[in-house]
Amino acid sequence: MAASSKSAVVLKAVKKIAVQFCPFESNVRSTREFLLFVGSEKARSTNMNCEVITTVKHDKSEPVVDVTFVDGERLLMKGAKLTTREMLSAFQSRCTAKDPQAKAGVKK
Repeated sequence: MAASSKSAVVLKAVKKIAVQFCPFESNVRSTREFLLFVGSEKARSTNMNCEVITTVKHDKSEPVVDVTFVDGERLLMKGAKLTTREMLSAFQSRCTAKDPQAKAGVKK
């Protein structure tokens, strides 16, 4: 997959990301690619306190990404019907809204 996001993933406003999926289902690609982006060394270096938890199940469960922000707000994305780009876009827009420095960087 080509880079879906022009800007790097920044986890500054994120406390925890819990990713859950069954690898044998056909609808998990976008969830796994999202995990690849947020779990990368570059993304993780933006917030060393951010937990990225992966739960691999074999129960035909729906792929889910549950993001908890530092202010307690949660973002729940059901990956079965979303593309990686849609997931990253929703995640990045929420992160940017919560981080005043990221807003300033976008305006430049």
